[in-house]
Amino acid sequence: MAKLAIFISCALLLASACQGLQVGYYKKTCPNAEALVRAQVKKAVRSDAGSGAGLIRMLFHDCFVEGCDASVLLDPTSANPQPEKLGAPNNPSLRGYEVVDAAKAAVERACPGVVSCADIIAFAARDASYLLSDARVSFHVPAGRLDGRRSIANDTLLFLPGPSSNLSTLVSGFTAKGLSTEDMVVLSGAHSIGRSHCSSFVQDRLASQSDIGAPLASLLRRRCPASPTTGNDPTVVQDFVTPRKLDNQFYRNVLARRVLFTSDAALLTAPTTGRMVRANARFPASWEKKFAKAMVKMAAIDIKGRGVGEVRRNCRIIN
Repeated sequence: MAKLAIFISCALLLASACQGLQVGYYKKTCPNAEALVRAQVKKAVRSDAGSGAGLIRMLFHDCFVEGCDASVLLDPTSANPQPEKLGAPNNPSLRGYEVVDAAKAAVERACPGVVSCADIIAFAARDASYLLSDARVSFHVPAGRLDGRRSIANDTLLFLPGPSSNLSTLVSGFTAKGLSTEDMVVLSGAHSIGRSHCSSFVQDRLASQSDIGAPLASLLRRRCPASPTTGNDPTVVQDFVTPRKLDNQFYRNVLARRVLFTSDAALLTAPTTGRMVRANARFPASWEKKFAKAMVKMAAIDIKGRGVGEVRRNCRIIN
């Protein structure tokens, strides 16, 4: 990542957006931190591209609930038996925990007690985006986040827009986090990579009347049970055209009615978002730049301050 195609930092965002975060935050205290994280992400993505998709999704699921504070990583305990990772949007579908563990172990060996788990999630999502896009999505990540101490499963249902969301719900959910409608459309492009459980779309898109294209519907009915259960809930790729690549194919899929979720199809239900979809489908380089900027903006949601947050020694438990 020495030659970065795009330089995105807090200077390109609103002055208040990054809340004290800095590019190169660990330059003096742990100079190899980002390289150590990158090495673990590269290892994981080479083995399984799906782990990289999980890391991108993890940033979204972390930041929208309690802010970007690694609350999504906390394991259940007797004091808190239902943390975020057991919430319905995360369990059992969210991936990447082991990659974060490996990255944290590497930075702890180099610089004990310095690098937060929240920053590791942000670095990992950045690196996964770079690797899965063949280096076309490239950006700097400001750092300096602290890890949170609160993690409640029910909060995931309050703050994470689900696959059945309509356009109004999507827009309001992103607006509540300081993100624009365009940010929402741009970040939806992450659905060009990764897999989904059949239970996330069968009821809305296959069992009910929907605008899903007949060829995709036929394929999905062959791969998914009519009534998915906990014991029978297969996964399918979200993008059948370029399933291992983060690219703008998602928007072409939206236009062709080849998307899994109601929330994806909803992007065409208003003229404004429909125009954004068509522009992103037509101009891949423009979408890549906007995706990079939106990722930086999302990674600055509700940053914890000193006295509220901490630097966890183990990402799965509070200190």
